[in-house]
Amino acid sequence: MLLRSGSSCVLGVLSPCRLLYCSRSRTAAHRSLSTSDVVIVGGGLVGLASARELILRHPTLSFSLLEKEKTLASHQSGHNSGVIHSGIYYTPGSLKAKLCVQGAALCYEYCDQKAIPYKQCGKLIVAVEQEEIPRLQALYERGLQNNVRGLKLISAKEIRDREPYCRGLMAIDSPYTGIVNYRQVAQSYAEDFQAAGGSVLTEFEVNNIDMVKESPSGSKEGIKYPVAIRSSKGEEVCCKYVVTCAGLYSDRLSEISGCSPEPRIVPFRGDYLVLKPEKCYLVKGNIYPVPNPQFPFLGVHFTPRMDGNVWLGPNAILAFKREGYRLCDFSATDLLDSVSFRGLRKLVLKNLWFGIGEMYRGFFLSAQVRQLQRFIPDLSIADIRRGPSGVRAQALDGNGNLVDDFVFDGGIGAIASRVLHVRNAPSPAATSSLAIAKMIATEAEQRFELI
Repeated sequence: MLLRSGSSCVLGVLSPCRLLYCSRSRTAAHRSLSTSDVVIVGGGLVGLASARELILRHPTLSFSLLEKEKTLASHQSGHNSGVIHSGIYYTPGSLKAKLCVQGAALCYEYCDQKAIPYKQCGKLIVAVEQEEIPRLQALYERGLQNNVRGLKLISAKEIRDREPYCRGLMAIDSPYTGIVNYRQVAQSYAEDFQAAGGSVLTEFEVNNIDMVKESPSGSKEGIKYPVAIRSSKGEEVCCKYVVTCAGLYSDRLSEISGCSPEPRIVPFRGDYLVLKPEKCYLVKGNIYPVPNPQFPFLGVHFTPRMDGNVWLGPNAILAFKREGYRLCDFSATDLLDSVSFRGLRKLVLKNLWFGIGEMYRGFFLSAQVRQLQRFIPDLSIADIRRGPSGVRAQALDGNGNLVDDFVFDGGIGAIASRVLHVRNAPSPAATSSLAIAKMIATEAEQRFELI
């Protein structure tokens, strides 16, 4: 469902930004960088795909994209597993299911068009205990209803044929699940956007979005670009409309224009293990567990990477900082924001033992290896090392429920009609980014009456 409520520039081939001046009176404290009809805030996959979709639909309008880091796809988009999901898990008929199935097809098509390497290495969802088989069969039926291509149930012998070192009683074989380097995909989106005339400004951390307070002296047109977007460095970009796709900061950015603080973004860190190179032969494709509906997250799995590595995991524990990729990363503001939110406290109470188990496995590798050995008994603690981490921007409501679908917002006052905040986009957003972008572009067209 849809929920609605009222600098250096460029990377690699990106062209230099021109310094333009916003046609308004202003103090020296704000240095204007450019003016655009539409500005997109956020240089992750969703923001870049949305910018690309909008400029392709409206080539006569001017567009800019703002990103607070030096490089694009620096956070969730560049710290994910790299899997192109097929859409098995999601409720039949839901927007999440439709976008994933459509998004996977669009992702493969786009990679073919742009010669971006990928591998359709497939995925096995493996039942290792008898009690998991009914859930596996129900999941198979769900995948069929979602029109996931090529699904079939396979036996223990067929599991060994596909994955010689994997043990299980029964599995779902999803041959069209794949892997890709999403940083390359994001860079390609940016290149498309710029080739169509869009501008990308990096190191522009937005800390205010407001209406211009005064008209240029003697102007007959009034204020042509009435929205001022200001950075933490005092820079300013003026525009007519704003679309924010701010990921880990989507709630805070939306509050600038008067939106509700909920849903709140709570960061969860996922720590991966990595198979040592000499042990990568143990895994050929993606190997996933049967989801347990009692728990909020999927559980550990085996994921091959485009560079030949194999990632194991991740766990899911509260991050002490919104961009905290290391155990020692800490922000008092971010932590207080999380633990003071009643939604997180309710989620913790509902999943207390699960959370304790995740923290225990995060500290003790042997505990996590035992989980992995349920699928590949030959695996030992000597075969692995600690790997990278990612942080997931999990949207929670006040009752501790995970928010799964779109949340669009605008805010209050005059600014509300000129801002579209994408406060949450359906997971898996990387796989679904091109399909999600179409939904966001259509929402922006309707709200802003773009022509």
